Amino acid sequence: MKFLASKNNLEQANILLIGIPFDGTSSFRSGSRFAPDSVRIHSDGLETYSPYLDDDIENINFYDYGNICSTINNFHILSTDIENTALEFLKNNKKLIAIGGEHLITLPLVKLYKQCFDNLAIIHIDAHTDLRDSYLNEKYSHATVIRRISEIVLPENIFQFGIRSGLKEEFLFAKQNLNFQPFSLTIDDIIIKKLKNKNIYITIDLDILDPSIFPGTGTPEPGGVSFDELLDFLKNVSNMNIIGADVVELSPDYDKSGVSSIVAAKIIRELIIILNKNIKRSKN
Repeated sequence: MKFLASKNNLEQANILLIGIPFDGTSSFRSGSRFAPDSVRIHSDGLETYSPYLDDDIENINFYDYGNICSTINNFHILSTDIENTALEFLKNNKKLIAIGGEHLITLPLVKLYKQCFDNLAIIHIDAHTDLRDSYLNEKYSHATVIRRISEIVLPENIFQFGIRSGLKEEFLFAKQNLNFQPFSLTIDDIIIKKLKNKNIYITIDLDILDPSIFPGTGTPEPGGVSFDELLDFLKNVSNMNIIGADVVELSPDYDKSGVSSIVAAKIIRELIIILNKNIKRSKN
């Protein structure tokens, strides 16, 4: 099963979807390893046209590569598998959208982007800070992923939005070191100016959405944003230099209706269009 409207030629594609079904450090409700395939199946219920961005993925040259990674729980194997697969694609100027899996998949991806792009910035959209230095005696965890990324990318180049949960120490670290915008997806002129000349990677933890509309996630957190608020944020940054993205932490078995998977698929449809806009701008 391929994502809706995926083309058939890897070499000619400008944008690649890559599933990373890793679930190794999920600490509350596991199952995000089933997300990439669930997203593909449920994407068939969407239209190819986005009225939000007035574009149609039928006209975009993107390819669903399928899933990578031969492990669901070994981070070191995960990192090697991602590097062996994704680095060559980045060197060939392909844009990547990764479908998790849990949030730790973002760390090896950011390491690769840091190798390939100068002036890298991270937009992190999430319910949780993910800034613990260790969690359950693990340095590499879904709860530590942004802390580890802050050791790769300058902390002031990490922009957190929508955070509503974390330790007091994590909130303090974010306020002191990152561009921290908790509780909402507001992006003001100061933030826009800071991001203006950056190469931007977006990581979206789907638990940013309120669990009343998105129950299918491993660590649901009440008080989240609506789908429309998330979409408006993506529209607001769509004219920036977005170079890649991931969408993580869908656990489809906790939403038997399939709605959470459809929501995830729709977000990915919009990201495909946003990355394609960036490609077209760079050619002009």
